[in-house]
Amino acid sequence: MSTTQLQEWQGWRERRLATVSGPYGPLALTGTYWLSDYSDGHIEGVPGTWTQEGDKVVLRAAAEDRLTLDGKPLTGEVRLDQDTVPDATRVARGERHLLVLRREGLWAVRVFDPDSAARRAFAGIDVYDYDERWVRPGRFRPYAQGRTVQVRNADGERRGLGVAGELAFLLEGDEHTLQVAVEGDGSLWAVLADGTSGTDSYRFRFLRPPAPAEDGTVTIDFNRTLLPPCAFADHFICPFPPPGNTLPIELRAGERNRLDR
Repeated sequence: MSTTQLQEWQGWRERRLATVSGPYGPLALTGTYWLSDYSDGHIEGVPGTWTQEGDKVVLRAAAEDRLTLDGKPLTGEVRLDQDTVPDATRVARGERHLLVLRREGLWAVRVFDPDSAARRAFAGIDVYDYDERWVRPGRFRPYAQGRTVQVRNADGERRGLGVAGELAFLLEGDEHTLQVAVEGDGSLWAVLADGTSGTDSYRFRFLRPPAPAEDGTVTIDFNRTLLPPCAFADHFICPFPPPGNTLPIELRAGERNRLDR
C-alpha cells in the first residue's frame, strides 16, 4: 500500500475517535424519551414538563428546574422545533444537553451527558488492519423512484428505511449489491451485515461512500466501515440491514467493536 493511503486512513481514524469520544458524541447519550409515553409531560430524571402540541414541542419550566435556553435561565413556556446536533441544542441543564428529536411524526427528548458512564469507560474502537484490497471500484444505480423498506430497529420496533438505489461492486470475483440511501450532500449510506457480524465484529455496521460521479462510479473504501451509534449507547434506534444487505463473505475491514476499560 502507499504511505499516503495509510496516512489518510489513520487521519480518518483519529477524527472518528475524536467525534465518538467528544463531550456530546454518541457515548454521551443517556436516554431517549418518546413524549407519547408521557401523557402528563413529566419524564423521570428530566427537568421541566414536555408536551407535543401540533408541530412543536412545548416546554414549561420553573426556576427550580434550573434549565437554560440559548444559555439564559428559562422560566415559563417555550415552543421548540427539533434540534440538529447534540452540541448545539437550545435547552440544557448544566452540562447536560436536552435535544428535541422528531422521527416519523413522533417527538422525543434525548439527554446527552458528558459525564456518562459509557464515555468514562470508553477505551477506543477495535479495528481491522488497513488493507488496500478492500478499496474497490463501485457503481451507484439509482432507482427510478425512491423506496421505503420496513426494517427492524435496535429498539425492537419496525420502521421505514428510505433507499434511493443500489451500490454494485466486485469482491473475490463476484458482484454484490447493497441498497443505499443518498444523504443531503450526495454521499451514500448503507446499513450492512456480513459473515463476521455478531461474532468477530458488531452485529451490523454502516458504510458511507462519497457522492458518486455523474456516471455513477464511486470508490468504496471498506476500511472505513463504521460501527453504528447504538454500538456506543443503548438509547439509539439504529435500523438493521434491509433485505439483501447481508454480504455472503467475511468483511474483515473497518471498525469491529467498541473497547471499554
